Amino acid sequence: MSPAGDDITGSFAAALADARDALVDLRKPPHDLDSQMVNSRRLMRWLHDRSWTTRGWPTSAGGTGGSSADRGRIYDRLVADGYSIPDHLFVLEVVGPAVVNHAPELARRFLPRALTGEELWSQGFSEPEAGSDLASLRTRAVESEGGYVINGQKVWTSYGARADKIVLLARTGTTESRHRGLTMFLVDLDQVGVERRPIALASGREELAEIFFTDVRVDSDRIIGEVGGGWAVAMDLLQYERGIYAWMRMATTTAHLRQIVRRSSKEQGASPTADRVVGRAYLHLAALRARTFSTLGKLARGETAGPETSIDKVLLATAEQSVLDAARELIGAQFVIGDDPEDVHWREEWWYSRAASVYGGAGEIQRTIIADRLLGLPKEHDNGR
Repeated sequence: MSPAGDDITGSFAAALADARDALVDLRKPPHDLDSQMVNSRRLMRWLHDRSWTTRGWPTSAGGTGGSSADRGRIYDRLVADGYSIPDHLFVLEVVGPAVVNHAPELARRFLPRALTGEELWSQGFSEPEAGSDLASLRTRAVESEGGYVINGQKVWTSYGARADKIVLLARTGTTESRHRGLTMFLVDLDQVGVERRPIALASGREELAEIFFTDVRVDSDRIIGEVGGGWAVAMDLLQYERGIYAWMRMATTTAHLRQIVRRSSKEQGASPTADRVVGRAYLHLAALRARTFSTLGKLARGETAGPETSIDKVLLATAEQSVLDAARELIGAQFVIGDDPEDVHWREEWWYSRAASVYGGAGEIQRTIIADRLLGLPKEHDNGR
């Protein structure tokens, strides 16, 4: 870390210490999702009003300028002090930079309310028949009277049942045009024609949703980028999903490992099993931290991270699953049958970690990108079979 970065981390740590009593109830968030979102909004406001999470965002969009890498340091410190990163930020840090980069006027109009936590944003990419292959998506936006009319369905949308807006990728060209016929929009979700159905995770939490659009109108000034240029915006956006989002997940997962070690040490003491599973998880986390730190630096400097971010995605899934597998192994029977809120929490986190190798681009796809575009490995052939 640079000296300037150390100053930011130290100043933020002091601010958290001063506010410990005021924020004490946020250090152990509730398990029901509605209360969790209330806490998220409250912490968002506290961070915003003290100009911590406005760093790196342009002043024209409600930010205070500077480097986006500062926010990475802030999130790291926040989690280390026992707080959860606000739910609002996980999606905002992915879609927000794309809006700033490709639609600065939309960022000026709408980003400030998202930064305060007054609005929750979501990301609408995946469809029932278009997950990792975004070029095949079928949600359509047809031009009509100064705007577009959207029909289609999105699925696996994080916080989709509660979000106020969605950054939505839709087809404005022909099906045959594939990635060349896509356009990105910022769409309000409180209008007629939008139907939302929560999706329960394996843990029972309804954190995801499928969203149906029936003749939903969006004005032309809600386009992010250019008509037909949605693929370029999506590729820019995915850098942040693999960069700052992965960094936030890394910080959260590091906190999980600390909690597991404390609980295991208290209940079981030192053991070869604990040494093995904790050591393995720690190494995976160290690799993820080093990789995402490099990506954050590139993005903060305005550089293109490129296909290397597929490595970040693979390492993120590996680290999350390794740490939660360590929890399952070290907590033992209580992990499976315990009714204590802490045991329920660990089960929920373990279930969620199973999706880490699927969301944001399946692991198999990421490994293919690494093999083809980074390592230059020969293509597989069927040898005439």
